[in-house]
Amino acid sequence: MNRDRFPVDPWRLVETHFDAETLGLTESLFAVGNGFLGMRGNAAEGRTAHEHGTYVNGLHETWKIRHAEEAYGFAEVGQTMVNAPDSKVMRLYVDDEPLLLDDADVLSYERSLDFREGVLRRELLWLTPSGKRVKVTATRMISFPERHLAVLSLDVTVLDADAPLVISCQILNRQDGEDDYEGAGDSGEELNDPRTAGRVSERVFLPQEHWQDGERSVLSFEVANSKMALAVAADHLIETSNDYTVEHHIDGNTAKNVFAVDARQGEPVRVTKVISYHSSRRAPARELIDRCRRTLDRIRSAGVPEQYSKQRDWLADFWERSDVEIPGHDDVQQAVRWNLFQLAQASARADGLGVPAKGVTGNGYSGHYFWDTEIYVVPFLAYTSPLWARNALRIREQMLPAARDRARKLNEAGALFPWRTINGEEASAHYAAGTAQYHINADVTYALAKFIDATGDLDFLCNGAVDIAVETARMWTTLGFWRSNGDDRFEIHGVTGPDEYTTVVNNNLFTNVMARFNLRYAAQTVRMIQHERPTAYARMVERLGFTETELEDWDRAADAMTIPYSESLQIHPQDSAFLEREVWDLAATPDDRKPLMLHFHPLVIYRFQVLKQADVVLALFLQGDEFTLEEKLADFDYYDPLTTSDSSLSKIVQSIIAAEVGYQDLALKYFLDTVYVDLEDRHGNTADGVHVAASGGVWNSLVSGFGGMRDHDGLLTFDPRLPVSWPELRYRLTWRGTRMLVVLTAPSMRVTIIDGDGPVSFEVRGERFEAQRGQELVIPLGDQGPVRAGAPVQKRRNRRDDGSIMEPAATVFAEE
Repeated sequence: MNRDRFPVDPWRLVETHFDAETLGLTESLFAVGNGFLGMRGNAAEGRTAHEHGTYVNGLHETWKIRHAEEAYGFAEVGQTMVNAPDSKVMRLYVDDEPLLLDDADVLSYERSLDFREGVLRRELLWLTPSGKRVKVTATRMISFPERHLAVLSLDVTVLDADAPLVISCQILNRQDGEDDYEGAGDSGEELNDPRTAGRVSERVFLPQEHWQDGERSVLSFEVANSKMALAVAADHLIETSNDYTVEHHIDGNTAKNVFAVDARQGEPVRVTKVISYHSSRRAPARELIDRCRRTLDRIRSAGVPEQYSKQRDWLADFWERSDVEIPGHDDVQQAVRWNLFQLAQASARADGLGVPAKGVTGNGYSGHYFWDTEIYVVPFLAYTSPLWARNALRIREQMLPAARDRARKLNEAGALFPWRTINGEEASAHYAAGTAQYHINADVTYALAKFIDATGDLDFLCNGAVDIAVETARMWTTLGFWRSNGDDRFEIHGVTGPDEYTTVVNNNLFTNVMARFNLRYAAQTVRMIQHERPTAYARMVERLGFTETELEDWDRAADAMTIPYSESLQIHPQDSAFLEREVWDLAATPDDRKPLMLHFHPLVIYRFQVLKQADVVLALFLQGDEFTLEEKLADFDYYDPLTTSDSSLSKIVQSIIAAEVGYQDLALKYFLDTVYVDLEDRHGNTADGVHVAASGGVWNSLVSGFGGMRDHDGLLTFDPRLPVSWPELRYRLTWRGTRMLVVLTAPSMRVTIIDGDGPVSFEVRGERFEAQRGQELVIPLGDQGPVRAGAPVQKRRNRRDDGSIMEPAATVFAEE
């Protein structure tokens, strides 16, 4: 990072000067949200922006997907997050001259996002064209305690003269192009990039009721096709000893409250906007207006200062549960806390909605929910804020009816979760690298298992979540088939694993390993409920039409699952035919031809051994107890040089497994690549929003990678790998209602129960320990695991099982 512009501060992200060339990046980095509502870091003046973004989780529009060539079962309904009415605008005029950061004479400037206060603050000193110095402070807070609340303020003081001053507070329907400034808020870029959001050309928001009551403005809308409803209401408060007047304007798309102040020298003016957003898929706009009114009335009664106090208290609790400390490395500490804060902003108040790939910081990936949440975000939530994990899993339970319909359409039993969605229906028009990722079923069940193991929440499981495990297991039994060649093998064909550069293959290792887990977990869980909760079991049997013979089918399929293995290479092939492909010479590929998906036709990529993201390596992490350390090392050595890491998720698991097998310097390098993936815009698309799953990966890399924490079948284990350059690593875990602090140094691991009754039992490198409340448990460590120098290097020649030789292809990089 440019440390002149973004100085190190372990508890804040700070910007010391404005740069119009990087608006997209900083709008994402300085976005504020709570999982339900999000606002990009646009300037309060509401003028030039990469994307004027205000987002409500789940608020979307739909349209019919038109395929170039139709086929049965293709996704039919497209979905995209839409830009909610923008209430951030607070335009400032002094002597009738507007403050425009693009060309203003700014004498000093600082913008900061405070992780402990949960407040975005911008302070500047403006020299007006007439030579007057004006101190301007803008603050923005989206409340964690109050899900539907945002509080914005603008403080203005003319320091060395009297001056007429105007603050124009506005709410604008930017989604449908309503603004005073033509082109404002549209970057104008149309990129052939699947990571960007789809644009809706037709009108989205149909105005419903709107009104003005004193300084309260209310707008409401219905979304044209999805039929969702939205209401936004704002109170406007002014505090000043100066004389002022107020004017109002409101129509179906715009609300303005304009404060004209006769500002005296040194006399401050503060205008505060207290804003509420409510949306629904079922309730009409009029009811949502009533909800906004109740929110604002409650805040008016309690007072605005109380909201800032509650925000600080809420975040103090969050950091007590979630903080990961790296003493002596304030630069890395700042980046880690920024990422953890993003996880709170994306998931804390999602409350039964999904966690979009970009959270509520941008409309990248059209605001869709992916399997990334279950693999990279839910574990963090389960081990630190279990209620949030429970809420994140509830959306999958609620999607089961649509998932059952999708399974039937694809000729399968049970349920099939979509690759990308908002409303539960598959939204991907590209089946090869999308819908064919059947592993999503197992990923959802994996997240459920992590949550149940970490919390012991059998009530959640028995009250309906078990249906996820049952219905996903049912799908595998019909998707797979039996093959006999001296022995019975269960195979799964025509699927795509996490690596989107290799599609529609047979016996993808990740898919088969995770399907085996899914089948076993479903069988174990149903038997447990049958034994411990017979009433719940009976309800499940009736609800799902379950028969006990299914348990035997699941056991048999899991035990006979085909797991590809190459005897000559002593590795697990990514799929049955992976080693038959040509080998991409990644070392010889110019940087300007990356990411590959933006420079090569998919058919070019698909015929090579080259990975968008770690695939087998991810299986080594998630199902690590199914592989030996020697197998992990051999697989990592083979796949690491083939991995482009074009996905922001790849280096997470590369870091974790590199640490486990001994490439400790490489593990730290991959971790740093992940922790700065957005802060340094390493994938060139942070302007579209924060990579939330990568932020979850930062926690996984710290706790599971360097901290060595694993949880297989409900057994908590540790095998630490502290980086040589770190004197200490401190992290918190919540295990079945008990919170503990783990302090890792080179010679020892110390565990203290800081909340809850305990005790907590776990293993460290195979030895059993028990942490008791009121005492620190000190566990000596002889080392930090194996140490291997450098990084794996691709062998120029390898021999396949049939004796043929494979070597990197002489790829021709044609002119684009």
